[in-house]
Amino acid sequence: MALQLTIEDFMTDAQVKRLKGHCRAAAVRGVNNQHNTRQARRDWAIIHLALDTGLRVSEICSLKIGDLLLESDYSVVVVQNGKGNKRRGVMIGESLRSHLSDFLVWKKKTGESTARNAYLFLSSRGGGLPLTRTAIYRIFKQKAQSAGLPPRFSIHSCRHTYASRLYRASTYNLRLVQKQLGHASVQTTQIYADVFDEDAHLAVNNLPQ
Repeated sequence: MALQLTIEDFMTDAQVKRLKGHCRAAAVRGVNNQHNTRQARRDWAIIHLALDTGLRVSEICSLKIGDLLLESDYSVVVVQNGKGNKRRGVMIGESLRSHLSDFLVWKKKTGESTARNAYLFLSSRGGGLPLTRTAIYRIFKQKAQSAGLPPRFSIHSCRHTYASRLYRASTYNLRLVQKQLGHASVQTTQIYADVFDEDAHLAVNNLPQ
């Protein structure tokens, strides 16, 4: 059954800004409890990555340090085993590149491994274990709720929101969105074009008053 989306499945630009601002503030607030500070910094990196790459939750969980190619002129997050066991590179912007670079420096300072085969986002259980999908779902819900976002949003809303924002920012380049999201067929990506139909937007605004 084809995925059905409506405008309500996407965060607005204002909601994205609010969520990012809330997570960033929590990460830099300088909480006295070191455990809470560690979690806040990790969670902000997760939310920022989800919003600015559209990665699936399973792809976020599987990311390792070596999957980040953070050259200033061409930065990419490499998904080693996407849907269908396919490998792809997801280009990222300067804001996320800078954040991830700083995040790696911070991880090293706190004693976390920055070896290429180490997981990027570690579970609080220790042992170098990655976060589970359930943990990331919970992190998003907690952050979204405290930021005042509607309860209908989930971590997967970040993927939908990224796709819609990229579609508009690229002047409606559906092939680019398909490549970034890792869709096997452009028909899957077409759902975003159907929701954000520029012709329909112009038409309804040009109706006789």
